[in-house]
Amino acid sequence: MSRQLPLSLGLQHAPSLDDFVVGRNEAVIDALDRALDGSGERVVFLTGPPFSGRSHLLMGQCSAAQARGLQSAYVPLGQHPDLAPAILDGLEDLDLIAIDDVHCTAARLPWEQALFALFNRCLDHDTRLLFSADRGPAALPLRLPDLRSRLASGLTLALKPLDDQGRLALLQCLAVRHALTLPDEVARYVLTHSSRDPGDLIDTIQRLDRASLAEQRRLTIPFVRDLLHQG
Repeated sequence: MSRQLPLSLGLQHAPSLDDFVVGRNEAVIDALDRALDGSGERVVFLTGPPFSGRSHLLMGQCSAAQARGLQSAYVPLGQHPDLAPAILDGLEDLDLIAIDDVHCTAARLPWEQALFALFNRCLDHDTRLLFSADRGPAALPLRLPDLRSRLASGLTLALKPLDDQGRLALLQCLAVRHALTLPDEVARYVLTHSSRDPGDLIDTIQRLDRASLAEQRRLTIPFVRDLLHQG
């Protein structure tokens, strides 16, 4: 069983490792797989900018853990600023804890103390830990040096950005999540005539989804061209 806080994903299914656009991040997927089967590092720290896929990977790892009969919890610190450190109490009894956006709690002493205490309890319980942040442990503005040491004690991996082929794959993956049919030539047109930033591509697919539903039209180059020009 997995324990997750409620999320508003705007998608028709929860992210999984199977639908993550890997690109040049094969080493990350391999490390996550080995962390679950016990042959790799039990503490993994993922870094990357917004929309690099960090949250997708953490939620996907929880889904993968559940599929293997393991208990997990996903804690999205960046999406729920009203969370209290007490949310971490008792999580060490699970098999996997995935804590997203650790940078959101940096320099907040009660949170740092709670994370440090949780980490120590997890060491005693042999619990797998998966963290993410927009920078590595050494660059986080932490007030507790011991917490920095703990976070840096495992495997730290930086997510590599997608190339154009990966961005095309991302567009198609996003279209599938929204139940859209996106022909290859239309996907290439979107990539050529809009921002290549993954966050902007997500916004573009959402706009196409809304417009397609509102006008009951298929995604063609003329239709997409008109919509992009409106933006």
